[in-house]
Amino acid sequence: MRRQIGVLLINLGGPDSLAAVRPFLFNLFSDREIIRLGPSFLQMPLAHLISWLRAGKTRKAYALIGGKSPIKDITCAQAEALERSLQNSTKGMQGAGVTVAVGMRYWSPFFEDAVRELHDRGIRRLLVLSLYPHYSVATTGSSLSHLRRILAAYPDIAVHAIESWYDQPRYIDALTGQIRQGLDTFGSSRRLRPSTPVQDIQLLYSAHSLPVKFIEEGDPYVDHIMGTIHAVAQKVAVPWSLSYQSKSGPVAWLEPSTEEMLAELARKGVQNLLVVPVSFVSDHIETLYEIDILYKEMAADMGIHLERIPSLNTAPQFITALKEIVLKGIAEAGWAE
Repeated sequence: MRRQIGVLLINLGGPDSLAAVRPFLFNLFSDREIIRLGPSFLQMPLAHLISWLRAGKTRKAYALIGGKSPIKDITCAQAEALERSLQNSTKGMQGAGVTVAVGMRYWSPFFEDAVRELHDRGIRRLLVLSLYPHYSVATTGSSLSHLRRILAAYPDIAVHAIESWYDQPRYIDALTGQIRQGLDTFGSSRRLRPSTPVQDIQLLYSAHSLPVKFIEEGDPYVDHIMGTIHAVAQKVAVPWSLSYQSKSGPVAWLEPSTEEMLAELARKGVQNLLVVPVSFVSDHIETLYEIDILYKEMAADMGIHLERIPSLNTAPQFITALKEIVLKGIAEAGWAE
């Protein structure tokens, strides 16, 4: 047991029922490291108010995608597939094995529960893998900061964190594979119409937006996003654009928004658009509702046929990418000997 290595996959999380929407939103808006709601003493009261104001609209969106976020189920499936993939790869590590667990920042299974369970199982070496490929203080940074506070109560656990992997070759291959699949099948679901020729399709990379102030303060998020896109563009020669989705609040956010980009592409005469949710590695409300429903309808009103690539989820190439990232992290931590 002393040689057992724990891998903790960390992600944002999402409500697992319509009743969980409001408390999930409260947890999100309570995080002062990513959203500063006035002076610190007002953070919690304002988080309560905002979560109450937004809960109704957000519940309606979740109701349209099955009544909950699928992110827990998908991340747990990713963990199971990764653990299976790692079994053969770690047999030569002097008896060391790998246990893969899941921890979420804003909803169950919370970081606290995941760490406690791993410790109870005898884990004393913990590799933390952020499922945000592109580092930002608002995602990986905030999550690791919170996780380190929890781990302070477990001084006997050695920790090694992987903070970004936006240009990892296997990840690029996995994303490229999903794009090629989307291009190959584009338009095939439309009644009595054949698939659309690739030369008539443009790509739109849609990343989760961030307040501009983070970038101005040195956050590498946009550079990482561009690093991924440029790596993919070397393998897929299709015209592309970049936009940002899911902004909220009155502060300045990254531009152009996906809504603005759709309008611009329509003005340029684009008729077929394949969306690549570049900053997401699994399906959740941003893909299933915002892109598949909201943006698809919006694009149709502008004369654009919009489709989305299959999400990475548990695609074999993606699980292989995660395995290689983990094995590299284990070696960097000196735990492979």
